[in-house]
Amino acid sequence: MLSLFELIAGLLTLTAVFAWLNHRLLRLPANIGLLVMGLSASLLLIGIEFLLPKTSLYGALVSTLRQIDFYQAVMHGMLAFLLFAGALHVDLGRLRNRASVVAILATVGVLISMLVMATGLWGAAAILGVPISFTWALVFGALIAPTDPVAVLSTLKSAHVPQMLETDMTGEALFNDGVGVVLFTIMLQFAVGTTADFGPSHVVDLLLLEAGGGALLGLVTGYIAYRAMRAIDDYSIEVLISLSLVAGTYALATELHMSGPIAVVVAGVLIGNRGARDAMSDVTQRYVFGFWTLIDDILNAILFLLIGLEVIVIGFQMSFLWIGIVAVLLMLFARFLAVSVPICILSRWQTFARGTVAVLTWGGIRGGISVALALSLPESAARPNILAATYAVVLFTVIVQGLTLQWVAEATAGGDADSARAG
Repeated sequence: MLSLFELIAGLLTLTAVFAWLNHRLLRLPANIGLLVMGLSASLLLIGIEFLLPKTSLYGALVSTLRQIDFYQAVMHGMLAFLLFAGALHVDLGRLRNRASVVAILATVGVLISMLVMATGLWGAAAILGVPISFTWALVFGALIAPTDPVAVLSTLKSAHVPQMLETDMTGEALFNDGVGVVLFTIMLQFAVGTTADFGPSHVVDLLLLEAGGGALLGLVTGYIAYRAMRAIDDYSIEVLISLSLVAGTYALATELHMSGPIAVVVAGVLIGNRGARDAMSDVTQRYVFGFWTLIDDILNAILFLLIGLEVIVIGFQMSFLWIGIVAVLLMLFARFLAVSVPICILSRWQTFARGTVAVLTWGGIRGGISVALALSLPESAARPNILAATYAVVLFTVIVQGLTLQWVAEATAGGDADSARAG
């Protein structure tokens, strides 16, 4: 068994080697290239094990990867830093102007997507003879419904969309995962039969505590950090303050049973806007934003490589192929409804960029959060199929949708799209 230092050293080395190879040979967008190379390496090892079953290489790698708790690494490690890094660059003025759109997409949109995915998967599973009950289908719907902020923000770096549409995509992605995690927690308790005292009021209280409490906590801790930064002018200390803000806010939110993701996003938006304007010198801004850009790039690279390698832990089987195909088709249909229904209603009061429905539908990238939640599921008859369906959706959205989003944006939202209404 490898030590923690040896695991980190090996992962960093592999990430650096694959990143170099992608830059020199594949020339794909960095994170997509790393996912593709990690997946290819995993499938190659699976093929070697199939052809040469006596080899110990595959078993050694599986054993090593299982030492990495993907759920803990993502949900209680990388996610807080990645969300804060993304939130730093959100324009608060534009986000405020699109607050109603972002709020509806991040709540009503997630609920629509969850219900459509769950109903569709339950029906398809019955036809295919796959053991997935409706309660477990709801669990899958909850973990796959929200778009992944890390994956969406990463994709937007290489896909240029109209400013208004970018604000909608970014805002939805940053806030809907908090709602999705709460729904996942509730649905999982239903699935495992621990909901004796659960009622509608309890669900509402939980949503308010998680989401509202997380937002309030992020506002408080972000303001404290802002005041501390404003009192000094020393970039090294201010970088340290931002680091402690992220780690401390997320840890405190977890202890208080509030949404850590929403808390660090709110804190990040505050520091990235008011903090940058009123509390940082030009030199400090350059160091703080440069530091978090570097953190974002490094952690993204490691995360997407891990997603590619996790196919070994999940265990690839040909029998999962059909459930994966069904899940991808259902995801696209559910995402279309989750986007088009709210936008059709909101378009009476809000202006949308031309092609908003098409770009938001195709830009609904899923990523590490969905995989982490799926891997956290307890053992059950439904778990292997939910893992396979989740992994299929994540791979399709990151690789296929991520690589073609720019083309979709150019085809549907080209020209002076900011002044057009959704159609």
